[in-house]
Amino acid sequence: MEPKKILIITYYWPPAGGPGVQRWLKFVKYLPDFGIQPIVYVPENPTYPIVDEKLVKEVSDKAIILKHTIFEPYQLASLFSKNKTKKISSGIIPNQKKQSFLDKTFLWIRGNLFIPDARVFWVKPSVAFLEKYIVENTIDTIVTSGPPHSLHLIGLELKQKLNLKWFADFRDPWTTIGYHKSLRLSRFAAKKHKALERQVLNTADTIIVTSKTTKTEFEAITSKPISVITNGYDTEEVGKQTLDLKFSLAHIGSFLSERNPLILWESLVELITEIPDFKSHLEIKLIGAVSQEVLETIQQFGLNVYLNNLGYVSHVEAIAHQRKSQVLILIEINSADTKSIIPGKLFEYMVSNRPIIAIGPRDSDFSEIITNTNTGVFFDYSEKLKLKRVILDFYNQFLEGKLQSNGVGLQNYSRRNLTRNLVELLNKM
Repeated sequence: MEPKKILIITYYWPPAGGPGVQRWLKFVKYLPDFGIQPIVYVPENPTYPIVDEKLVKEVSDKAIILKHTIFEPYQLASLFSKNKTKKISSGIIPNQKKQSFLDKTFLWIRGNLFIPDARVFWVKPSVAFLEKYIVENTIDTIVTSGPPHSLHLIGLELKQKLNLKWFADFRDPWTTIGYHKSLRLSRFAAKKHKALERQVLNTADTIIVTSKTTKTEFEAITSKPISVITNGYDTEEVGKQTLDLKFSLAHIGSFLSERNPLILWESLVELITEIPDFKSHLEIKLIGAVSQEVLETIQQFGLNVYLNNLGYVSHVEAIAHQRKSQVLILIEINSADTKSIIPGKLFEYMVSNRPIIAIGPRDSDFSEIITNTNTGVFFDYSEKLKLKRVILDFYNQFLEGKLQSNGVGLQNYSRRNLTRNLVELLNKM
């Protein structure tokens, strides 16, 4: 019996680095184990803000990879400012008060001329290319993964042209995503985003989301079935790590301006003042892209002497740092719009055996996961005293050589189990 063929349309694919590539890279890895042949359609010449060549080795040799040329305005914008273009394309938007005229211009163009995003020019050529391929290869099921949400427009047109089952996978929300309000949208552009979101949600056969809050938001827009399949962790070939000698607090991943956790910096400054030996042990490790505003705040608090800013490292190196750092820091923007965001690195954090300090908006979806798995402590932005007490408790455990986490129920979030859930969903249709 031939395996069932699924066409997966995604923008982020190795050698792309960062969290956006992990979800479907791992689904594709395990889909053949469940009798499904993955066919992955990706851009041939993408403008990835982050590149990780080591991830190319993780692509399943059982997957069929299709590539087609893409035109991206970022390629032209980089002629004016390569650095600003790279930051905006990766979601790092300068604080509104500190935006230059060029920043504001880039954001206005991004939000108002390229709807839903700057990859929209890939839609028409992709539909023409894939329509022929789908017919010739008798494919009856497609998956689109966003952001970028323009990929859902490829699914929309293919659904309208062909008798297909279409699964629209939202790794992040569309119009309620954290940076959406920063795009300087005109009233017309905002309405167009909403209209496209509604059309996609009401045309796809099934919607897949990564959090309960996003499911609730979408249920107000569509009556189509919505399933929650979170991100997860995989078995990584990383050797046993020796723990940092310092009391290292590590943040791994993009550190956006809006995520700047003043309650964390204030707590550390107070502990340095109150606990004689604390400053001799403290290390703040930042791994990944960090906004200038965050770095400036750390300096203003006098914490730059404890800072180890490592920049972007490969995924394998990031996993190693997760396992040898004393404490892992997870931060989400303090906004009702970000309650639905469950950072992909959370699940790798959870299996690192290191305790997590998580800061985010009250009632965040990821707070429930951290609590239920006993992998760390969650704080909202008003809980500075509680945060300070927990840091001190972790510090004392560090001094005694007893600092670790003891997670429970983690197997539910393994990439293989999550792929099984996906296959059950695909087979229902």
